Amino acid sequence: MRIIAGKFKSRTLIAPSGSETRPTTDRARESLFNVLNNLLDFEGIRVLDLFAGSGALGLEAISRGASHATMVEKDRKAFEAIQKNVTAFGVVKETSVLKIDVFTKLSTLVGPFDLVLADAPYAELRSLAELPQDIFALNLLDSAGVLVIEHSSKLAVQVPIGFRLLRRLDLGEASFSLIGYSAE
Repeated sequence: MRIIAGKFKSRTLIAPSGSETRPTTDRARESLFNVLNNLLDFEGIRVLDLFAGSGALGLEAISRGASHATMVEKDRKAFEAIQKNVTAFGVVKETSVLKIDVFTKLSTLVGPFDLVLADAPYAELRSLAELPQDIFALNLLDSAGVLVIEHSSKLAVQVPIGFRLLRRLDLGEASFSLIGYSAE
């Protein structure tokens, strides 16, 4: 696993040991960020990386110019891997790494963020309906921001009323649903 582009391009990431996490592949991350480059200017944005795993998505955003990434992970081994990656990349001041459960502590996060990335375990079906609704209800996404939900390509995200699916990116078994505010 490596950073795809930006100031940390080609730097290797430490992945959590064990099988509790499913890292987003380099190819999938590259495809996602190519699409995001057309929707966002990464310079100076605030990023929220939920179910962060190794922190690859948040660190990719920082590598491309994001000013801050908040990475949330409840698994101890993954949390430790994120801390090691943040330290190795020298971005301790540009990151907040929180060891909390997304579904029980989401309301403790303070937004808005310009980009929210959520890569929940595919078996966690709450990430397809409950999570997008909660993110918008808690005003965690800026009005011009993008919410990205990674999920099994066999399933679909339920887009909350008042929001729209900007794009669905299918990459084999994985899909990314990009959601934003509806244009009024």
